[in-house]
Amino acid sequence: MATLKGQNVRICIFDTTASKYRVIGMSTGCTITLTNNVDDSSHKDIVGMAAMPVVTSKSWQVSVDSLDVADTAAMLSAIKSMQPVTLMWDETSTTDNQTRAKATWARKGQAYISDATFQFDNRTNSTKALQFSGTGALETVSATEATQVIPIGSYTKGETVRLFLSSDNNAAPDSVLAAARSLSLHVSVSLEDSSTKDTSGAWLYQEPTALNYDISSGALVRSGETITSQVGAKSYADIQSLYEAGAPFKWKIANVTGDNNRTASGTIVSGSILIATLTQNDPNRQSSDYTMQANGYGMYDVAA
Repeated sequence: MATLKGQNVRICIFDTTASKYRVIGMSTGCTITLTNNVDDSSHKDIVGMAAMPVVTSKSWQVSVDSLDVADTAAMLSAIKSMQPVTLMWDETSTTDNQTRAKATWARKGQAYISDATFQFDNRTNSTKALQFSGTGALETVSATEATQVIPIGSYTKGETVRLFLSSDNNAAPDSVLAAARSLSLHVSVSLEDSSTKDTSGAWLYQEPTALNYDISSGALVRSGETITSQVGAKSYADIQSLYEAGAPFKWKIANVTGDNNRTASGTIVSGSILIATLTQNDPNRQSSDYTMQANGYGMYDVAA
């Protein structure tokens, strides 16, 4: 039997509508981590210097990287719901590596999306990185459970997804960052062990306690006026004013079209942010640029 290759291991999420598992599409890598949490059981009655660990609890995590960001809104909705998803991993085969090979090591369980990063950078394929934190026990996967074959997705170029900002927390966000180069949305969920003495077995059960998100975006301080557009945009001076005001303001991330990719063609997610840091970079014989790091103010809203 040939050595198992990484492309033949897929992470799947249960689709309640189709009542089948579907792979996380266009995945570029995944990591499955099973942990035995231990305590040292050595005591004065035991002779010798060596530790004697015993398992006190079990936990698991899964991380996945993918080039498919078409489901960004769906992932953000799943995180916002504070509800676990049913996750499965297995060996796969066929031309699109989506059909279960029913490996004996395949497992499934409930997990929260505890961390997610969506990256939209200029002239590169957009990406997402998801981390799932298990709650409760892992189970073996029955032979009857099937995966739903999904069409191969398409790449999303980072320049076609942009951050729009307003000037305060009342006006709608209508202007992109001028000469932007990068954009990242990061969401994290804090989890707390909810296991008690009434809980059977060693598996840890977790519940969400808080949700935080942050946005970072980088742009040129001045583009040299090589970009001409009739569509307005936020300059570095505008961002400095928002920083100096020290107050939250509205934002949205949207697909864009039109002149210089400045016209919103569909909102993905929106909310309010507060600038945490504003960093200007001025290296010798290179273009001056800046990075804005902002923290979410209240809950985000996902487009229907």
